[in-house]
Parts: sequence; C-alpha cells; structure tokens
Amino acid sequence: MGQVTVTLNVNGRNRKVTVEPRTLLVHALREQLGLTGTHVGCDTSQCGACTVFVNGQSVKSCTLFAVQVEGDAITTIEGVAKDGELHPVQEGFWEEHGLQCGYCTPGMIMASIDLLNTNPQPTEAEIRDGLCGNLCRCTGYQHIVNAVQYAAEKVKA
Repeated sequence: MGQVTVTLNVNGRNRKVTVEPRTLLVHALREQLGLTGTHVGCDTSQCGACTVFVNGQSVKSCTLFAVQVEGDAITTIEGVAKDGELHPVQEGFWEEHGLQCGYCTPGMIMASIDLLNTNPQPTEAEIRDGLCGNLCRCTGYQHIVNAVQYAAEKVKA
C-alpha cells in the first residue's frame, strides 16, 4: 500500500507525517510524532483512552484515519497544560487522586475538559454521564468524579 504525507496541526504546531492511508490517527500520533500520552486501550472505540480534540471536538482517535484530519487542529493530552501550568482538570486528577494505573487518565482528562467546556458546573450525575464513553478498570470512578468537581470549582473561583 502506498504512503502519503499528511500535515497535522498538533498542539499548535504543523507536523508532517508519512503514513499509509489506513493509518489511524492514534497510531500517527504515537508512532510518527512520539505523542504517547494518547493511549490505545481496546481497538474497538469503547474505552476512550485515545480521546483527543479535533477542531475543539472530543473524538476517539482510533476512529479516524490520519488522512481525514489533514490540516485540522488536534490537541492531545500533551497540549493541554499552558505555560507550564496544569489545566484545572489535570490539577484535579492530581489533587483528588483521580488515577491509579494511569492508563485511562489521558482520555479521562480530555473527556472531562470537553464536559466542562459544555457544562462548567455539572452535577455528579452529569459528570458520570459525561464520562460514560471512557472506561477505567481500577479507580471505581469516585475519585475521577471528585477531580472533575475540583476543576469545576477552581474554574468558577
């Protein structure tokens, strides 16, 4: 199968990758660009570990080919902190112990940011519903919910 060169705007920087047309975005990010914070957890789009933003929209990067997002603005977990400061959701995960093994954490953080972008003051039920597309096998979710609540309070203050 032939290779194509694609320009991706990742975390504010244009990056060229040479991939097969069937290369998934998650693999281009991890293998071509070395952005390994985006995880592959299930290969079936069920777990959400590969969640990134494409043009500000939360997407599972295992559901898109890299060629589909040429020129689009992609934000990965590596692009969330600004000027050395953690995003409030990242800080919430740290402060509220919202992770154990950490495998789902990048996707959970991205989904949480997306939730707070659309609903800055969610209830606990809304947080749980907003994160239902992301699976965690270790935490029991309560600390993740606490982390999102922490972030919501921090942004509100």
